[in-house]
Amino acid sequence: MVFQSLVNGVLLGGLYAIIGLGMSLIFGIMGLTNLGHGDLMIVASYLIVILATQFVGNILLAILIAIAAMIVIGFLVQNFLINKVVDKGSEPPLLITFGISIILQNALLQLFGATQKTIPTSFAATNIIKTPWFSVSAVYAINFIAAIVLVTAIHLLIKKTNFGRSIRSTSDDVVASELMGINTKRIYSYTMALAMVTAAIAGLLVGMTFNFYPTAGTQYLIIAFGVVVIGGMGSLVGTLIGGILLGLSQMVGSLLFGTAYQLIFGYVVLLVILAIRPQGLLAGATRK
Repeated sequence: MVFQSLVNGVLLGGLYAIIGLGMSLIFGIMGLTNLGHGDLMIVASYLIVILATQFVGNILLAILIAIAAMIVIGFLVQNFLINKVVDKGSEPPLLITFGISIILQNALLQLFGATQKTIPTSFAATNIIKTPWFSVSAVYAINFIAAIVLVTAIHLLIKKTNFGRSIRSTSDDVVASELMGINTKRIYSYTMALAMVTAAIAGLLVGMTFNFYPTAGTQYLIIAFGVVVIGGMGSLVGTLIGGILLGLSQMVGSLLFGTAYQLIFGYVVLLVILAIRPQGLLAGATRK
C-alpha cells in the first residue's frame, strides 16, 4: 500500500508538472500570471473529445488539430489583447486573463452543459507493470513520460536555439532586448503559443485520466499555482520537481489521513515550502 501510494504520487506528479508548465513558462518570460490557463487547457480537452468522437474519428489527428487550434488561440489572445496592455503594469494583463477565464467557462457551459466528459482510450484501465507491492497504470505512465519529454524539449528549445536566446534575452531585460532589435511583444506572442502547446497536451492527458467539465479549469489553475510555486516561478525543471512533490504529498496525505484530506495535505506541504523557501525550490527567470 505504501509503495503503491508513492508510485502513484510520482506518476501523478508528472501530470501536475504538465498542467503547470505553460503557466511557469509565461511567468518566467512575461512575469504574467495567466488566470485563464486552466480554462484554456479544458478548452483543449473539449476540442479533442469532440473532434475524435464527432468529426475526424481518429484520436491522433484530433490531437494534432487541437494543438494547432490552441497555438492560434494563444497567439491571437496574446497579440491582440494582452500585448496591448502588457507595458501598463501588472493589473491590466491579469484582469484580461481573468476575463478570458470567465468567458471560456460560460461559453463551454452554453455549448456542452454541465455534463462530465472523458477522452476515451483503449488502455484506460490497463496496468503495464504488476508486482506484489505496486502496479503502474498505462495512463499514469504516459503522463509521467510525457512530462519528462516535454520539459526536456522546451528546455533544449530555450537553451539551444536562436528563438530560445531571444526568449531568454526578453526575460532578462526587455529594454536591452528591444535595443538589440528583438521584437519583445512578438516574442511574447510566440511564447504564449508555445504555452498553449503544453496546455493542449495537458488537456489531452487530463481528459484521458479524469473526467472534466466546463468549470474544471479553476481546479487545474490551483494545481498549476501549487506546482510552479513549489518549484519556483519560471523554472521548467522546478515545475517538474514541484509537480512530483505535490503529487507525492497528496498521495501520502491520502494514505495517512484518508482521501478526504488528500488535497489539504498537498497544500499544507506547499505552505511549509513557502515558509522555508518563499521563492520556491528552484528560482526561475526574473524580469528587470
